Amino acid sequence: MAEDFSDEELERLKARKMAELRKKMEEEEERLRREAERQAAMRVILTPEARQRLANLRLIKPELVAQLEEQLIQLANSGRVRLPITDDELKAILSKLTSRRSIRIRRL
Repeated sequence: MAEDFSDEELERLKARKMAELRKKMEEEEERLRREAERQAAMRVILTPEARQRLANLRLIKPELVAQLEEQLIQLANSGRVRLPITDDELKAILSKLTSRRSIRIRRL
C-alpha cells in the first residue's frame, strides 16, 4: 500500500530534492570551471604537440596526467620552468616520472 503524505511533507521532500539537485549542479559547474582553467593553463604551458601527447596519455593513465598537469601548473606559476614546454621536454619529464627502479633482493 502506498503511504499517505501530507501536503506539508510532500513540500519538504520536494524542497530537499531541489536543494540536492541545486548542490549537484553547482558542484558540476565548479568542476567544469576548474577543468576549463586547467585547459587554459595547459595551452600556455605546453606546445600543441605536447598537449596532444598528454591527451593521448590521458586515455591510458588519466590519474598520471592529472597529477602531471598540477605539477606543471605549479612549476609554471613559480617560474621554475621555461615556457612553453615542448614535446621533447615533456617526453623527458614523463620518462623521469615513469622510470621504475628495479630492486633486487639477494638471499645469502
